[in-house]
Amino acid sequence: MDRKDFLLALDETLELEPGTLTGAETLESLDSWDSLAVISFIALVDETMDVVVEGEKLARAKTVDDLLALAGVAVAA
Repeated sequence: MDRKDFLLALDETLELEPGTLTGAETLESLDSWDSLAVISFIALVDETMDVVVEGEKLARAKTVDDLLALAGVAVAA
């Protein structure tokens, strides 16, 4: 899954309009980023990328780009 597809899947997971997320957003700025969203993100990464996200690393994530890096998706320079 490439960056664009993953961002669209994350939009859907967070119940945002498709194309909302760009990667630069801070997680604290997203109203939908809550404990349920964290669990949904972990499940999304496991199902689509076959990657297990460590809770300790996820707790340090501050931006959507941080989430992409945890998922193993290339982050734009």
